Amino acid sequence: MNEIIFLVEDAPEGGLSARALGHSIFTAADSELELQAMVKDAVSCHFDEGEAPKLITTAL
Repeated sequence: MNEIIFLVEDAPEGGLSARALGHSIFTAADSELELQAMVKDAVSCHFDEGEAPKLITTAL
């Protein structure tokens, strides 16, 4: 797999949430910059070393 896509939405409690399409990965943060870091961390935790997609896309 070369790419993983996250759908980004405003969280009901404030901030932003991101959910991966086709994978059980979800994360949230207070700002866009923080969310980018949280998405990268969530992807690295979800996949074994060397198996993570090379491209991470976030879509609003």
